[in-house]
Amino acid sequence: MSFSGTVKEEIAKHISGARHCQLAELAAIIQFCGRFGKDENGEDIFIIDTENEAVKIKYFTLLKKTFNIDTAKKLDNDTIWNVLQAVKVVDGNGVMHSLDEPINAVLLKQSCCKRAYLRGAYLCIGSMSDPKGSYHLEMVCDTMKQAKQICEVLAYFNLDGRIIERKRHFVVYMKEGAAIVDFLNICEAHVALMEMENERIFKEVRNSINRRVNCEAANITKTVNASTKQVAEIELLRDEYGLYNLPPNLREMAEVRLEHPEATLAELGEYLNPPVGKSGVNHRLRRLSEIAQHL
Repeated sequence: MSFSGTVKEEIAKHISGARHCQLAELAAIIQFCGRFGKDENGEDIFIIDTENEAVKIKYFTLLKKTFNIDTAKKLDNDTIWNVLQAVKVVDGNGVMHSLDEPINAVLLKQSCCKRAYLRGAYLCIGSMSDPKGSYHLEMVCDTMKQAKQICEVLAYFNLDGRIIERKRHFVVYMKEGAAIVDFLNICEAHVALMEMENERIFKEVRNSINRRVNCEAANITKTVNASTKQVAEIELLRDEYGLYNLPPNLREMAEVRLEHPEATLAELGEYLNPPVGKSGVNHRLRRLSEIAQHL
């Protein structure tokens, strides 16, 4: 199962204890998966149109918990009407509102209800990339109003949801790992959250190791290149000028570098008599280089 499927499976099992939260999540499922159609007799019916079994199970579980409905039987029109009234699709005057509209703000007054709404929205229209790769979460809405409502709820929790239009749909997305972790926490998908956090830590450690290795490799390359240049210049001095013509301190430095071409500056300083620090070694090698440049 994909990571996104794992998240949905965990969310589907989470049932809020409060009725107002159950209504908020049920409203999200009805908004994003609800459809009006005709049965075999041509009568108007309301259905949950989804191929995701987790959504169907969550829908009927919420009906049973919230309204004490026997979901083993076919729901009659009166029962469906009462449910639609409870989630404000049908108002007090019996007027039915479009499912393409945002859900009634009355259902999202409390923080816990906003969490429940995001659970329902992600369960119906959400997807998430595997955290082993890049970080990406998105929810695909039919209308801009729906997308803006999701962004408003995300903003309540200090999450910055962006909207792009894609093939006549409106996609709310987030690409920051920390924001997606916060989203999982808001939806109370704590198992998936821990799995993602573990992967983030692993990636951070791996990246840190890679940076150190690259830094060490760069330093080694720099040292080798510098040593190769120094040896070449000293050999030029030896062959064209004669090391015996150099001052004693520079002659000793040249001989030590030729004997230890792979040594670091600190190690070269230890070979001198008396020992010299890195700055002293660097100064002598720079003087040898200047003399070689004049030849």
